[in-house]
Amino acid sequence: MKFPPLRYLTPQSLDEAIALLEQHGADAKLLSGGQSLMPMLAFRLASCSILIDLKFVPGLDRITVTDRGVELGSRVRWRDIEHDVRLPTVQPLLSMAVKHIAHYAIRNRGTVGGSLAHGDPASELPALAVACGATIAIAGPNGRRSLPAEEFFLFPLITALEPNEVIVSLHFPPWPKARSFGFQEFSRRRGDFAMAGAIVFFDQDKDQNICSPHIGAFGIADTPLRLGEAEKFLLGNRAGSRIFEEAAAHGVRNVDVRADIHADSDYRRALLATLVNRALVEAAQRTSP
Repeated sequence: MKFPPLRYLTPQSLDEAIALLEQHGADAKLLSGGQSLMPMLAFRLASCSILIDLKFVPGLDRITVTDRGVELGSRVRWRDIEHDVRLPTVQPLLSMAVKHIAHYAIRNRGTVGGSLAHGDPASELPALAVACGATIAIAGPNGRRSLPAEEFFLFPLITALEPNEVIVSLHFPPWPKARSFGFQEFSRRRGDFAMAGAIVFFDQDKDQNICSPHIGAFGIADTPLRLGEAEKFLLGNRAGSRIFEEAAAHGVRNVDVRADIHADSDYRRALLATLVNRALVEAAQRTSP
C-alpha cells in the first residue's frame, strides 16, 4: 500500500522537536529510523499526518562509555553498536544480543529509541534493558525524567512515554569483570521476531556460589519481564547442569504465557524453559573479558 499524505518536519534541536509535538498533538509522530513506523503507516496500522524526523537533533547518536556504565543515545543504530569496539568489553551482553536483531538491512537503519518507543514484547533491546536494570531518559515540555526500563513497558506496543515526550537515551549500569552471561532465542527464521527468548547473567562469590542472578524473558508475555522465581532458585547455589534445569523449570511454571497463531501457551512455556536452561549453560561457559 502507499503511504498516506504526510507533512515531513526536521527539527534542529530537542527543544524544537518537543515544541512540534506540543503544537501538532495526535496528528504527529516521531521518526527515528522508521523500521517499524513506516511499514505500519503503509499498511494503515498506524496513522498520522505529520512526521517529525529526529535525524538532525544533535547528540542523540552517541555511545558514551564511562565508569558509570554505557549510555546509548536514542538515535544510535544497531550497526553502531555492532561496530563499537569498546562494547564487547564494557557491555558484552549488549554486543552479543544486537547480532540477533532482525536482518542486516534493518540493523543498518533501526535505532535504540525507535525500538524502545515501539515496545514490541518480542524485541531484544527492551528485554535486554529490563534484564539489565537499565534506565530510560525522557525529555518533554516539563523537563527531563528517568524511568526504570521495567516500568516503561506497559502492554504490547504501549509504553509510559507521553505523546509530547522524546526518548533521549538508554543507560546500562556498569558491567563487572568475570560476570557470566548467555543469550538464547528461537524464531522461525533467523532475523524474525522471537517466539521466545532468554537473557541471563550472574556473578559468583569467593566460594563460587551464584550471586546477583538476572534472568530476562521476551516474546512470551505482554511485556519483557524478569523471571524472579528462577533467580531466587539460583541464588546461593553453585553453577551446574542440574541446578540450571531445575531453575528453568521452576522459573517458568507460574509465568502467564501468551498464545498466538505461532504457538500455544504450553509450547511457548516449554520452549522458554529450554532457552533459559541453554542460556544458563552458555553463561557458565562464558565470562566477561
